[in-house]
Amino acid sequence: MAAPEVAGLLLAAGGGRRFGMPKALAPYDDRLLVEHAARTLVDGGCDPVVIVLGAGADEVRERADLPGIIVDNPDWEDGMGSSLRVGLAAIGPADAVVILTVDTPGVTPAAVRRLGALAAVDALARATYDGVPGHPVLIGRDHWRGVAAAADGDTGARPYLTRHPVTAVPCADIAVGTDADRPDELRRLNARGPDAGAPR
Repeated sequence: MAAPEVAGLLLAAGGGRRFGMPKALAPYDDRLLVEHAARTLVDGGCDPVVIVLGAGADEVRERADLPGIIVDNPDWEDGMGSSLRVGLAAIGPADAVVILTVDTPGVTPAAVRRLGALAAVDALARATYDGVPGHPVLIGRDHWRGVAAAADGDTGARPYLTRHPVTAVPCADIAVGTDADRPDELRRLNARGPDAGAPR
């Protein structure tokens, strides 16, 4: 039996209201944050990788060297839920998808692989950090329609996940799940260098 096909989905469309600029364009580890996140999915074994852009999309395309499939969310101001719907629709025939947000640079390829190892069409799993749910999230194809229907505003997949059994995947030993909501939070992660996701 062939191994499940695991896609990657990077949500990078937000305007970064609290951050002061689109997070996709923030510098991180000598490149843009969106490049770092996309490479995390690629290095974690995801294929294809779909990247959803919105705020600053033209500048991201001009400045970033991005792998995979790039799609625009014209409704990015409506929140993460709209980006999730756009991204799921663009994936194609994968069995499952690992979803990552652009503002979690401490997530490592190892964490992506750990989630991807559970891939199946009926899978639902998410990384946890000391018991707290975070990213990445793994969603099997059987759930995509329900996730898309439930996604609203900035809640993303959360409403769907709260109503279904989800496998918790501890990742604190190989990654850091902190969201970089403000520039100072990103600077603290960046100061740790390219191995920011490796706990010390």
